[in-house]
Amino acid sequence: MSDTFQNKGPRLVLIIAAILVFLVTIRHVMPERAVDDFPLEDFARLAVQEGGRLKPVDTIARTGLMMISGRQSFRDREGKKYAASEWAMRLLLNPQRAADDRIFRIDHPDIVGLLGEHFEERRYFSLRELSPRFETLQQEFGQVNPEPALRNSYERGLMKLQEAIQVYDSTAYIVTPPPLFGSPTQTYDMVERALRDLRSGEGNQNRETIQNAIELFRSQFHRMARTQMVQPIPPGGPNGKEEWHNLGDSLLASLQSGQVDPVVRSYGQLAEAYQRGNAEQFAVELNMLRRQIDERASAYDLRKIGFERFFNTSAPFYMAMELYVVAFLLAALSWIIWPRTTATVALWIMLFTFVVHTYGMGARVYIQERPPVTNLYSSAIFVGWGAVLLCLFLEKRYRNGIATAASALLGFCTLIIAHHLSFSGDTLEMMQAVLDSNFWLATHVPTVTIGYSATFLAGFLAIVYVLRVQLFGGIPKEVGKSIEGMVYGIICFALLFSFVGTVLGGIWADQSWGRFWGWDPKENGALMIVLWNALILHARWGKICGPLGIMQMAIVGNIITAWSWFGTNMLGVGLHSYGFMDSAFFWLMAFNASQVLVIIIAALPIRRSVGSTL
Repeated sequence: MSDTFQNKGPRLVLIIAAILVFLVTIRHVMPERAVDDFPLEDFARLAVQEGGRLKPVDTIARTGLMMISGRQSFRDREGKKYAASEWAMRLLLNPQRAADDRIFRIDHPDIVGLLGEHFEERRYFSLRELSPRFETLQQEFGQVNPEPALRNSYERGLMKLQEAIQVYDSTAYIVTPPPLFGSPTQTYDMVERALRDLRSGEGNQNRETIQNAIELFRSQFHRMARTQMVQPIPPGGPNGKEEWHNLGDSLLASLQSGQVDPVVRSYGQLAEAYQRGNAEQFAVELNMLRRQIDERASAYDLRKIGFERFFNTSAPFYMAMELYVVAFLLAALSWIIWPRTTATVALWIMLFTFVVHTYGMGARVYIQERPPVTNLYSSAIFVGWGAVLLCLFLEKRYRNGIATAASALLGFCTLIIAHHLSFSGDTLEMMQAVLDSNFWLATHVPTVTIGYSATFLAGFLAIVYVLRVQLFGGIPKEVGKSIEGMVYGIICFALLFSFVGTVLGGIWADQSWGRFWGWDPKENGALMIVLWNALILHARWGKICGPLGIMQMAIVGNIITAWSWFGTNMLGVGLHSYGFMDSAFFWLMAFNASQVLVIIIAALPIRRSVGSTL
C-alpha cells in the first residue's frame, strides 16, 4: 500500500493543484449576478468623472464601499449578498432604501456603545441606525486629538467612522437630488415651471412666493455642488458646460438657463423606475441614458470604461494572492515528499500566477496611461512582481523549490499590503504635479523599486535558510550552498539597481527642486539600502562573516528596506511627504520585530543536523 501511495502520490498532488487553481480562477472570472432583475452590468459601466479621471460607476461603488466597510460586498438583513455595483444602484437610485443597509463597520466596543446597548454584539450598522446618535457622534468627533500620531485606538476608530460617513454623504445624491421637493421628476418640473412663470409674468400675483422657492432651490443645489466629488454629467447640453460636472452645478446652471439637463432628467427617470421595481422600464431608461452620455462624451476615450469594469470584477491581484498561497504550500511540500514533481507543479503555478500578476499591472498601466509605479499601492504590486520575476530565473537554475517558496511568500505579503492600502480610496488617482513626469516615473521609480524587490527577496531567502538550519534540523549541503549563491547574486543585483535608482532620483530632484541631494528622509532611506547592500558584499568578500552571518545581515536589509519604503512616509516631513501615511505604524513595527526574532534565532547555539552546511 505504501508503494502504491508513493507511485500515485505525485499524480494526486497534480490533480489537487489543478483543482485548486481552477476553483480560484473560475471564482474571479465569473461575471457578477444581480440579486434582482435589473441590468447590473450596464449600470455598472456608466461613465462618471472623479478626481480628474473618467471611471465606471463600478469603481465609485467599490472604492466607496471599501472605505466604508472594508469589503466590496454586503449582505442585507435577510442574508442576501449584494456586489458593490448593486449597492451603488441602491444608494444612488434609492437612497432611502439604502439607508437600511448595514455597511458601516465599527470595531471599537466603546464606539458601538455610543449607539446603544442592544448593538454591542454587532460590527456592521446602517445609516438609519447611526442617525439618532449623530449629535453624540459629532461631539465625539470634535474631541479627537488633531495630531494623528497621538490618537488612541478609540480616536482612530472615531476618525475612521467620520470618514466613512463623509464618503457616504458625498456619494448618496450624486445623480438625484434629496427628496425635499418630491421625486426627481417633480423637482425638475417645479424648477422649470417656477422659472417659466417668473420670466413670463404669469405668476406676478405670487412673484414673491416663486422667488422664495427659487432661492430655496438655489440654496439646496449650492450645497450639493459644494459637497459632491463625483461628476456624472458630461459636457454639453442646454447649460453649455464644457467639462464634466456634478449634479449640483448642473441644477444651478438650470436656474440660469431655465431648462434641466436631459441627462439629469434621465438619471431621475432611471431612479423612479428602480424605486417602482419596474425592470423593463429601467432597461429602457438606462439605454437612453447611455446613448446620451456616449454622444456628449464622444471626445473622450470611453473604451476604457468597460475594460476597467472587467478589471474590477476579475480582481487579478486578489486572484494572484490566493494562488501565491497554493504555490508556497506546494513548494514547502516539495522539501518533504516527491520533491521533483511537487516542485515542478509549484513552479508552473508560479508561472501562471506571474501571468495574472502581470496582467493586473499591465491593466493599470493601460487604464491610467502611466508607468506601473505611481503611488504606494502600485509600488507594493511592483515590488512583489519584481521579486517573483527574479525568482523564476533562480528557480530555472536551481530547481529546488526554495526560490519558489520565497517569492510566493513575498508576492503574497506585498499583495496583502496593497489590499490594505486600497482602503484609502481610488488606487488609480491622478498624479500630483511634482510626480507628473512619465519619463522619470518610467526610469527612476521602477529602478529603485526593483532595488526594493531584490533586497526583500534576499532577506526572505535568508529567512528560509535560517529557519531550515536552526529549527528544522539543518539542510543538505548542496541546498545550503545554492541558497548562499542565490542571496549573494540577488544582493549584487539589488546594489546595482538601488544605486542607479538613487542617482536617477537625484537627477529628477535637481530638475524639480533645483538640488541633487537634500538629505530628505526618503533620500536617506534609499542611501541606507545602497550602503547596507554594499556592506553585505564587503563582509562576504572580506570573510568577515560566515554564511549564517551574511543571512542575518540580509534579514537586516528587510528592516532597512521597509523603513525606506514605508517608514519615511510616516514622518510627514520632507519634499517626499506626498506619500504620507500613519495607519501602518503598528504593522511596520510588527514586521521589524519578526525580522529581529529571526536574527536572534540565527544566533542561538542550536545543534544542527549532520547535513548542515555550517
